[in-house]
Amino acid sequence: MKPYDWKSAEPAARELWKNAGLYATNLDADNLLYILVMFPYPSGARLHVGHWFQYSVFDTFCRFKRMQGAEVFQPMGYDAFGLPAENYAIKTGVPPQQSTAENIAISDRQFHEMGALFDDGHKVTTCEPAYYRWNQYLFLKLYHAGLAYRAQAPVNWCPSCQTVLANEQVTSDGECERCDSAVIQKELVQWFFRITRYADRLLADMKELDWPEETLQMQRNWIGRSEGTEVDFAVPARYCAGGVERKLRVYTTRIDTIYGATFMVLAPEHPLVAQVTQAEQRAAVDAYVAATRRLTELDRTATQRDKTGVFTGAYARNPLTGEEVPIWIADYVLASYGHGAIMAVPAHDERDHAFALKFGLPIVEVIRDPDERGQECFTGPGIMMSSGAYSGLTTAAGKQALDAWLAAHGLGGAAVSYRLRDWLISRQRYWGTPIPIVHCPRCGEVPLGVDQLPLLLPEDVAFRPHGSSPLETSERFMNTECPRCGGAARRDPDTMDTFVCSSWYFLRYPCAQLSDRPFDEDVIRRVTPVDIYVGGKEHATMHLLYARFLMKALRDAGCDVPHEPFKRLIHQGMILGANSQKMSKSRGNTVDPDVFVQVHGADVFRFYMLFGFDFQAGGPWSDDGIRASAAFLARVQRLVESVEDLFAVPADSAAASDAPEDRAEISALLYVLHSGLQSATRDLERFHFNTAAARMMEITNELYKLMGDPARKARNAVSIRSAVEILMRMLSPFAPHFAEHLWRETGHASVLAREPWPVPDARCLARNTVAVAVQINGKLRGTVEVEAGANEEVVLAAARQQSNIARYLEAGAVAKVIHVPGKILNVIVR
Repeated sequence: MKPYDWKSAEPAARELWKNAGLYATNLDADNLLYILVMFPYPSGARLHVGHWFQYSVFDTFCRFKRMQGAEVFQPMGYDAFGLPAENYAIKTGVPPQQSTAENIAISDRQFHEMGALFDDGHKVTTCEPAYYRWNQYLFLKLYHAGLAYRAQAPVNWCPSCQTVLANEQVTSDGECERCDSAVIQKELVQWFFRITRYADRLLADMKELDWPEETLQMQRNWIGRSEGTEVDFAVPARYCAGGVERKLRVYTTRIDTIYGATFMVLAPEHPLVAQVTQAEQRAAVDAYVAATRRLTELDRTATQRDKTGVFTGAYARNPLTGEEVPIWIADYVLASYGHGAIMAVPAHDERDHAFALKFGLPIVEVIRDPDERGQECFTGPGIMMSSGAYSGLTTAAGKQALDAWLAAHGLGGAAVSYRLRDWLISRQRYWGTPIPIVHCPRCGEVPLGVDQLPLLLPEDVAFRPHGSSPLETSERFMNTECPRCGGAARRDPDTMDTFVCSSWYFLRYPCAQLSDRPFDEDVIRRVTPVDIYVGGKEHATMHLLYARFLMKALRDAGCDVPHEPFKRLIHQGMILGANSQKMSKSRGNTVDPDVFVQVHGADVFRFYMLFGFDFQAGGPWSDDGIRASAAFLARVQRLVESVEDLFAVPADSAAASDAPEDRAEISALLYVLHSGLQSATRDLERFHFNTAAARMMEITNELYKLMGDPARKARNAVSIRSAVEILMRMLSPFAPHFAEHLWRETGHASVLAREPWPVPDARCLARNTVAVAVQINGKLRGTVEVEAGANEEVVLAAARQQSNIARYLEAGAVAKVIHVPGKILNVIVR
């Protein structure tokens, strides 16, 4: 057998796979399995450890399912729009089109060298007009369905990136997730998708998903459905601009506490602030509103933050008590939640309680704690008190009664509120999908026709951020004709959030070559939803939620697509530095895969990714793990070399040994082999690759036990050859180039990656051997594996086969043998 030289063996294996059609998929197959990994951004650098962990392990699973008989659809593409290429253009002047194309070429080559069997014929690149024209098409679908709209709203603004950020793109520290700059608030006219219209469906359809519960709970929390009450307070005319009484509607989950409402709080952005602020309070209110604009939503809602606020000078009338209570503004109330106003009940809400204590506002207890724990601020359910006719009712009964009274009097009633906000898709950046809307001074917003797509990105732009979209610097792009009246008009200057690209790309993969529509609905019905989707849990409230929304929205807009995009979801963990901290250059704990790949080849690195970590948990890096993986594959190489001669003999020409001692050892081998195969198969289905790799190591160890005696190996050639073949098949998804080399070197003409995954033999799974302790003159000298029920003669013969026992037996004459079947053999030697 030729020694394994990865530099020649790896390209040779990939050529075999190409000739065997392994890089292509028959989408008409009845046994089609759509397995997808979240597509990467083409950064241009060599693949880092995280890429190897995600994509090589994903490829292993796909190879396993292919060997099990599935026609696996395993496409790959690039999420190619976004800030990095644009920032690179700002720094170097290299257009994003050029740098992105170069980076994609690098990534394609690296994935190929990794051994990944990505379908070459179904590649998707989101920055190409052939793709983003369909982003524009889908935008128009939503626009005509009333699901895309433009509105002025307070937004998160990154001063460094000079663009709007969705709430999901602001860190818990109030910083831009991309550049770590402090995020501020800014009022802008923006485009939104009405994801809020789908809140209940997004919640209800979770029951169909085979997703991690943690991820589903993150989405539930993000949607934030709550059941409560809407109630109208009145602001008397004497406090209102224009001298007309105004309605102040609030949403509360604790209407049972309304008799304890001692003040109202408006979000600083609430439209009533300007209408009700009294002259003597105007300067203080205006200053407070301006200061709030510099804070992010996360800043404002931090529970540990000191409460601030300003009195407007106006009062509102409680509809239940008729009493007037002061109206304040405070930044802990958000315009985006409920109606941007609250009734403050400081006796029964901790934030209101802290605010009341700071500003000396009344605190009136109206809910009695049934357990009488004497809490200063009791926030739980209890018994209503000091609440007029409702005193004595439980919280639940009081809510029901008050909801009915408010509804009967036209002052509100039971309502549902959500934390979820509409998806803000506008970005003031260049490298994204242009929005297919024209703004006409006569016709207003005018959508482009489908026949006018794609609306191409201009190239004559100034990339450097200047507070508005770079597209505005291209007069050739911005100036256009109105599609409706033919008059002079301006294009929309913003581009779409890149999450629009990734919210439907899985529909484009099966139809990547289609030029007249985004996807073929007949193909989509047959191929989707995606059977198994692999990616990071950090996308729970962004990509994964947006993709779910878009499928439902497109169905409502008349597209025959699945109402859920991904059946089963698997999250990968993170590989940390050797110091158990997140890898970063500043910490000096990064790992360059190339350093190891250039020494050992791709498969050693792949195997360490699989064996060294729990895929769904990750863990700290260890150079020792690489060395151990290399040592194991070398050990398998030596094992196969040692039995190479067995493959020269036809498999059906040798008879299995019938010697009792051979039967016992082969029985033990077959048990380890088939029980290990059974466990590995089960582990692979659950993405437990590390334990599946451990089973292969156990099988290898068991085979080595039979290699010491050439005569024994020859007698058991059939079983040993079969076991080694099974081991090579099991190894194929893990170290595909290496296993393919061994398969060819042992005389197989077939392509191993096309071979079927072995099936455990149920007959071998029952343990019909026992370990018998062997004593010589009362001292334990070893154990032997024999068939259950073996007699004294068989056990003694097996003992003579072991050198560490045989030397004691040969030291004298056997005077006596004491045998306890299945347990012990004691030989008296004189």
